[in-house]
Amino acid sequence: MYKEFKKRLKSGENLVGTIVTLNNRENVEILTQAGFDWLFIDAEHGPFSPYDVQSLLQAARSTPSIVRIPALDEIWVKKILDLGVAGLLIPQINTADEARKVVQLCHYPPAGERGVGLARAHNYGFSFTEYLQDSNQDLTIIVQAEHIDAVTNIKEIVAVNGVDAVLVGPYDLSASMGIPGKIENKEVQAAIKTVLNACVEENIPAGIFGVDLNAVEQYIDMGFSLIAVGIDVLFLGLGAQETCNSVKEKFKS
Repeated sequence: MYKEFKKRLKSGENLVGTIVTLNNRENVEILTQAGFDWLFIDAEHGPFSPYDVQSLLQAARSTPSIVRIPALDEIWVKKILDLGVAGLLIPQINTADEARKVVQLCHYPPAGERGVGLARAHNYGFSFTEYLQDSNQDLTIIVQAEHIDAVTNIKEIVAVNGVDAVLVGPYDLSASMGIPGKIENKEVQAAIKTVLNACVEENIPAGIFGVDLNAVEQYIDMGFSLIAVGIDVLFLGLGAQETCNSVKEKFKS
């Protein structure tokens, strides 16, 4: 299934996912039934330990899951990879050297320097040999462009062999430009377009996040193919609020 996700991504297929921030298996099980192509498990901002992430992956079952780790950190990389993820999303990658380090940590020797362990990714030993042989090719490595420095260096970043896609973080990007939350600002939009253009030139997929269809529609039209839309807490909160308000309005009528 992981190999198939990477194949779909690299072919330019439009893939729609959503962000998981709640440490709850049932939450993930529900989202897998909603029709998303992939899940974005957010271990950067969500309250997750590696063991928590494993539990969510087990709940996700056949739905490919990309895990965003807290930082470019060797311990986090190896622990999350050994859980059996479809891929990693690494935040705040601002230079080509950082992108190369990501690839090195994610790949087994001789292509990289990933340590060899025995865990869920290896089917607890039953698929150990096959996993070691195939992981370097099957794992999806996505770097996040969410700082103006990443935009400045984006051509060098996307040229790094082993980087499979770039996902723009528009909110942090706007903050790094001194205008937090002003995503529609023309300078922020120009920066986003710069990332997209670099990805197109290098023939790698570009992704972006938005809270709903209105937020991502323009990016889909621009050519972004890896879309993370919505967050579990917003689905729950806004859906509950809408239902509550509609019933209260009924009482007033």
